[in-house]
Amino acid sequence: MSGEKPLTSILSAQAGRGSEPNPSFCVSGERKGPALKEWKGKGRLFVVAVDGPAASGKGTLARRLAERFGLAVLDTGSLYRATARLVLDENGDPADPVTAEAAAKHVDLRLLDDPRLRADSVARAASVVAAIPEVRRELLGAQRNFAAHPPAPARGAVLDGRDVGTVVCPQADVKLFITAKIEARAARRVKELREQGAPAIYENVLQDLNERDARDSGRGAAPLKAADDAHVIDTTMLDADEVFERVCRLVAHALEEKEWQQ
Repeated sequence: MSGEKPLTSILSAQAGRGSEPNPSFCVSGERKGPALKEWKGKGRLFVVAVDGPAASGKGTLARRLAERFGLAVLDTGSLYRATARLVLDENGDPADPVTAEAAAKHVDLRLLDDPRLRADSVARAASVVAAIPEVRRELLGAQRNFAAHPPAPARGAVLDGRDVGTVVCPQADVKLFITAKIEARAARRVKELREQGAPAIYENVLQDLNERDARDSGRGAAPLKAADDAHVIDTTMLDADEVFERVCRLVAHALEEKEWQQ
């Protein structure tokens, strides 16, 4: 691994540091517009589920929603990336259920700020381990616990992934399914990679997304699909701000309804 620290040693080094902001798991600070602090409901915490295929823009949307409404945010896909990274650190096979399940047992939220989890090799391996039922069962509890007990001062949570609205949080107050034509998603991913200084060939990215879509939609355990009551938004012809404002209206309306029902 050319001098890189294994992910398990990073977890040990982080123990006791407490929560730190990162793209996968954080509690939003500064807020603009309507915020959850204005909500007077005293019942179950407010939960937003954001699902969709890779490179659809759901991660960015989830983080912006958390900031706008004062919610904690969890990129559930990072749990699978952390599992994959642990497997790769030990030169294991991501497709081996025993190895992948053992790695999933060692995943902790403190692992999720490792920048190596964003590597394409880890993303590909994550798509493989995510198809293993034992891995999904192992990580399900952590996701549900985050939704039920978000870190203070958040009064609710936004979770983004593939099966949040169908399996993880089927009772979420707002369910979103963010999608786009695969050509548009590939172009966005290429742009993102090049902005990061990484080489990216459109045809290769397109093929990778096709393969990931097939694995995510075709797996037997918690396949990628929209919940029956989800708001499906195709972002192919929309920019990020248009999507964000449309979804903010949905969330604000749901907050008002929840307050009225309390």
